[in-house]
Amino acid sequence: MTTKYNEIYQSSINNPEKFWQEISEDIFWFKKPTKVLNKFNPPFYKWFEDGVTNTCYNALDYNIEQGRGEKTALIYDSPITGNKAKFTYKELRHKVSKFAGALDNQGIKKGDRVIIYMPMVPEAVVAMLACGRIGAIHSVVFGGFASNELASRIDDSKAKILITASCGFEPGKTVEYRPLVDGALKLAKHNIEKIIFFQRKGYEIKLNSPKEISWNEVLSNSKDMDCVEMRSNEFAYILYTSGTTGVPKGIVRDIGGHIVALKWTMKNIYNIDADDVWWSASDIGWIVGHSYIVYAPLFKGCTTVLFEGKPVGTPDAGVFWRIISEHKVKSLFTAPTAFRAIKKEDPEGKFFSKYDLSSFESLFLAGERADPDTIKWAENLLNVPVIDHWWQTETGWPICSNMLGTELKEIKVGSATVPVPGFDVHVLNKNGHESKAEETGSIVIKLPLPPGCLPTLWNDDERYKNSYISDFPGFYLTGDGGYKDEDGYVFVMGRTDDVINVAGHRLSTGEMEELIGGHEAVAECAVVGIENELKGQVPAGFVVLKDGYTVDNESLESELVKVIRNNIGAIANFKQAAIVKRLPKTRSGKILRKSIRNLADHGNTPIPSTIDDPLIIDEIKDKMEELEIGIAFQR
Repeated sequence: MTTKYNEIYQSSINNPEKFWQEISEDIFWFKKPTKVLNKFNPPFYKWFEDGVTNTCYNALDYNIEQGRGEKTALIYDSPITGNKAKFTYKELRHKVSKFAGALDNQGIKKGDRVIIYMPMVPEAVVAMLACGRIGAIHSVVFGGFASNELASRIDDSKAKILITASCGFEPGKTVEYRPLVDGALKLAKHNIEKIIFFQRKGYEIKLNSPKEISWNEVLSNSKDMDCVEMRSNEFAYILYTSGTTGVPKGIVRDIGGHIVALKWTMKNIYNIDADDVWWSASDIGWIVGHSYIVYAPLFKGCTTVLFEGKPVGTPDAGVFWRIISEHKVKSLFTAPTAFRAIKKEDPEGKFFSKYDLSSFESLFLAGERADPDTIKWAENLLNVPVIDHWWQTETGWPICSNMLGTELKEIKVGSATVPVPGFDVHVLNKNGHESKAEETGSIVIKLPLPPGCLPTLWNDDERYKNSYISDFPGFYLTGDGGYKDEDGYVFVMGRTDDVINVAGHRLSTGEMEELIGGHEAVAECAVVGIENELKGQVPAGFVVLKDGYTVDNESLESELVKVIRNNIGAIANFKQAAIVKRLPKTRSGKILRKSIRNLADHGNTPIPSTIDDPLIIDEIKDKMEELEIGIAFQR
């Protein structure tokens, strides 16, 4: 039986040029493309090569032309400061065109790079769209990054201007940006010509040099700017991946494919129409913030929420429900970490019952593995589809998802469901052959990638080929391992280095995490493969308890060993688990498993620049020493 999804998916794979040509009709072009796909120089494919368009025009001007000028484009809600604001499409365009004029006055031209290093404030969105308006290439750097990370992005992008703020806020803490910016400028070899500071009310800073100028001052003599015409294959932005070592990779996004793909996803994946309110609870410094706070919702003409807060602590575990209720949000997209935090703080869902969530229809999760326990908790609480989907900074939009706006398929907990149209997903073994159903291998995507994915890396074609193409020629290497089941559902089991080898047997730590996460006492967990003289590697578990649970380490360890043994077998050789207060994570909420592994194997680990709180490393180390986990701590 042919389903709607199957029909659409097969047409995207069998005739991608016809498929994407039809979809491209839905966006604004100054000049429509006559050539859909240039495939003469693989792996460097080009979509809509001779088309001419503009990112900002599609996000704002086109919507105003379609009669949505008075519709709310952006809702700013900052429980951390108590500020709220709404901007219509006309109001947002006015702010953007004025700031585009300000950038023009500062000498920014088409193709110049602009770094945006800001908290979650409307001005950050304005800056991104203003760059798009005049054809500048923005590179947004997450506001929590340290000086050396900012410096590396300044040097690689050769940016002319840095746009920043006087400060950002964390619960109970003010993050001053000036010292971070000053530190980065000292470290950077490239010279920034101008720094624009957005002065947050009550937290203004003194500007110290002629190259520093305030946001208000730069606007004082600016004129509205129209959108410039951009070729489809020119770049909208650079977004650097936050690797723990080495020079970050500059992911670039070509303009035409970016608009076409993202606009299509809003209805077809997320079931969002122009009349809806959409909320992506992420940060503009990450790909989710680029794609689904700013660009996709505005391309679609709906209302998007910009949230400056945390799932707990601003002020409590009910803030998500307050936002959904107050702004009539139809769908939320966030990371599983956020829901684990809410679940840990409010396992009974007491805050939830205080709010009217009648507008709410779906929850989408991505960014890390969504454990079954959290998914089931959210399903029971919300009574709406909870959809785990999977994508990457590199792709810019989902690779696999349950496509709510096309056809809601059976939800299989642990699976990102099926490939999204455009993505020809395969699972290959180490010899490059197709893996059988349920057999774990490397997840790859047959080239060419669909529109909107990375066409290469910023100024580094060779690194693009070496990082993504060379392992399996003709395929893009995702770097994730997993399998497909008999129904074609894709199960992403984590990065390929999360697959461990125990006495010659390849085992997934992701599977073990699912089993441990199902224990009634466990809020979240990480399983890593650590060195073992006899077995090569063995798994060790690190567990955070739910609030209100008290259990001694020995008892819980015994129970978890039994769970793994019963479900995977003695072959897993799972024998050690440690109760810890918290797990080391990046600021985007990803667990730093490599750091845990380094501690166990070597007794120390480099502190990643992306870590949320470096003190957690010492906490984990002390626990390993106490329980003799890892070769480094065995007496």
